[in-house]
Amino acid sequence: MKVSEVMSKNIITANKETTIKEIASIFYEQKIDGVPVVDDQFEIIGIFTKSHLMKAIIKNLDMSSSIDNLMTKDVITIKKYQKLKEAWDINVGRLPVTDKKGKLVGILTRTDLVNAFYKNYKKIAQEYDAIFNFTHNGIISVDLNKKITNCNQAAADMLGKDKDKLIGSKIDDTLINSDLSEILKTGEKELGKRVVFKQKTFLANRSPLYKNGKLYGATSVFQDISELEEVIEELNSVKNLNKQLDAIIESVSDGIYITDGNGDTLRINSSYEKITGIKSEDVIGRNMKDLVEEGIFSESVTFKVLEKREPVSVMHEIKTGQNVLSTGHPVFNEEGEIVRVVTTARDVEKLNVLKKELNKTKELSKKYYSELKKLRLQQLKLDKIIVKSSEMKKIFDLAIQMGRVDSTVLITGESGVGKEIIAKTIHKASDRSKKSLIEINCGAIPDDLLEAELFGYEEGAFTGAKTTGKPGMFELANNGTLFLDEIAELPFNLQVKLLRAIQEKEIIRVGGTKPVKIDARIIAATNRNLEEMMEKGEFREDLYYRLNVVPIRIPPLRERKSDISQLVYQFLSDFNKKYNKNKNVALETMELLEEYSWPGNVRELKNLIERFVVMTDDKVIKPEYLPKNIIIESEKKVDIIIDKIMPLKKAVSETEKRILKQAFNKYNTTYEIAKALKVSQPTIVRKKKKYKI
Repeated sequence: MKVSEVMSKNIITANKETTIKEIASIFYEQKIDGVPVVDDQFEIIGIFTKSHLMKAIIKNLDMSSSIDNLMTKDVITIKKYQKLKEAWDINVGRLPVTDKKGKLVGILTRTDLVNAFYKNYKKIAQEYDAIFNFTHNGIISVDLNKKITNCNQAAADMLGKDKDKLIGSKIDDTLINSDLSEILKTGEKELGKRVVFKQKTFLANRSPLYKNGKLYGATSVFQDISELEEVIEELNSVKNLNKQLDAIIESVSDGIYITDGNGDTLRINSSYEKITGIKSEDVIGRNMKDLVEEGIFSESVTFKVLEKREPVSVMHEIKTGQNVLSTGHPVFNEEGEIVRVVTTARDVEKLNVLKKELNKTKELSKKYYSELKKLRLQQLKLDKIIVKSSEMKKIFDLAIQMGRVDSTVLITGESGVGKEIIAKTIHKASDRSKKSLIEINCGAIPDDLLEAELFGYEEGAFTGAKTTGKPGMFELANNGTLFLDEIAELPFNLQVKLLRAIQEKEIIRVGGTKPVKIDARIIAATNRNLEEMMEKGEFREDLYYRLNVVPIRIPPLRERKSDISQLVYQFLSDFNKKYNKNKNVALETMELLEEYSWPGNVRELKNLIERFVVMTDDKVIKPEYLPKNIIIESEKKVDIIIDKIMPLKKAVSETEKRILKQAFNKYNTTYEIAKALKVSQPTIVRKKKKYKI
C-alpha cells in the first residue's frame, strides 16, 4: 500500500508571513496540532506545530509576529509513491507528503497510518476467518491444558457440537482419549490418522504448535471420509456385481452375443456355443461383416440394429444348419451413440414350447386378476366405500385377503379414519359373512357392566340381573365375528379374561361355573398406541401379541389427500338425495378442503359436507362458507405470491397487507404481532387501520 492511498489531501497550510495568532486560531478551529508552511510555489519550507506555539506563549512573544523565526525549517518529508512501511519508520506525528517535484500534495498523520494498518489487518483477518470457517475440513486447536482454544464451524458440525460451547471446553470431554494429548507430550506431528467418532470415520493430521521455539499447544485438521469409504464400498459392490453379472451371463439358458458399436465381437456365453455350435475363439475380436462373408452367419442382426437404432429380431440359419431366433438390442451412451449391441439367441423348437407355456400362464393370470378385481369391486360396492389412493387400495386388498382366514386382526388409526369399515369388509369377505358381526365399544360401557356385556351372566349373578340370565357378545358372535372397538379402554382385570377366551375359545358367564364353547373371529381396533401402554403397564403384553397377529394401520386422511375429493362428491351425493338438495362444491373450496389436515378424518369431513348441504342457501359451496380453522390453516401454508405486474409501491402494500392478515390470524394481540414482525406496536395499530384489517 502506498502513501498516496492513505494521506489526507485536504491540506491546511501557512506561509512564513502567517502570524502566531493566526496559527493559534487555525489549530483551535480545525482541531489540529500542526501545519506545513509553504512558499508561493507550494513547496514546503517548514512546519509549525503546537510545540512551537507553546514555546511562543512561554517566551511571551508578540502574537502578531510571524512564524518565520519559530517554525522548524529542516522538515522531514515523504514522497507520495513511497510505501506505508517506510512512513511508519519515520517517528513524526504529521508527515508532509510531496510529489516528485517536491511540491506539497498531502499530509500523513500517525492516525492515518494506524487506520490504514488496522483496515489491512481487518481485511487479512476476514480472509483468514473465511478460510478458517468455510473450509470443508475440520480444524481444532488446544492449549497445554488440553482446553480447546479455537475451532471452525466444519469441526463443530462434524462433532455434532455447538461451536461456542466447544471453545474453552476440555478436548477429552468431546473426544474421549483424544490423541491430541499425545501430540502435547511428544511434540511430534502425526499424519493420516484414521479416527472413528459417532459412526463417522475421519482422517486426521495432527501437529504441535510452537511459538519462539516453545510448545504452546496442538492442532488437528481432519476430514470426514465416511462418504469416501462408502464410495469404496460401492466400488467393491460394483466389482462384486460384475462378477455376479458374469456368472448370470454364463448361467442363463439363452445364448448371448455382444459386439461393440462397430460390430466387433466382444463376448459370447457358453449357452450361445451350445445352441449354435460356434466357439468363442472363432469369433471373439472379429467383425460381424467378415463372419457373414465367411458363411458363419446367414445374416447379421447386429448391423440391422446399428442401422435402425432399435431392437431387431431375425430368424437366420447358422453353419450347423440350425434355425435360430436372434434378437439384438442397442445400448446407448449419454451422447446417444450405440456402444454395444447385445444379441440373444434361442433355439426355435424350445422357443415354441416356452411360447405355449407362456400363453397358458397368461390365461391363468387374466383369470385370477379378473376374479380378484371382481371380488374387490363387489366388496367395495357393498358398503359404498370410496377408495382412490394406493394406500387405501392396499388396505382393502389386505382386508379382503384376511377375510379368507380366521387370524385375529388389530386395526389401528386415528379416530374417524374408518376402522369399523375395514372390520365389516373383513367379515363380509369371510366364510362367516352369513353369520352375525357383533360390535362392542369397550370405551362406551361402564367398567362394572362391560364384563357382563362381553361374557353374559347367569340367573341371580347380581342385583337387577334377569331371572333367565343373558348371553354375552361372545355367544352372540358365535360362528360369526366379534369386533372389539376401542380395545385400549378395556379394564386391566378384563384383559386376562379376554385373553383366556381367545386362547381357549371358551368363556364363563358372570356368576356361572360351566365354560361355554365359542367360535368367534376376533377383530380389535384402537386409536391409541398399545405399545406405549404396555411399557406403562396399562395393557397386557400377552394380550397385545394375541390381538396383533395381523396389524392393519389406516392412515389419516391428511396422508391420502387423493381420497378427499372422491369422499366429498360421494357425501355430497348422499346428502343431496337425503335432503332433496342440489348442491355442488366450488373448485377453490375443494382445493382448500384438500389442503386441510382433517384431525377428525373422514367423520369430520362427512359432518362438514352435511352441514354445507343443510345450512347454505347457494347451490355452489364457496370458500367463504368454510369454517375459520380451515381458512386459517390454509393461509398459514400459502406463500405470498404477486402473480401480475403492478406498480412497485402497490406490490409492496399488497404484500404488507397479506403478511399482516396472516399475523392477525395467528396472534391474539397487536403487541405479539409487533414482536413477531419486529416493529413497534403503534405501527401495527396504524397499519391495521390503513388496510382495514
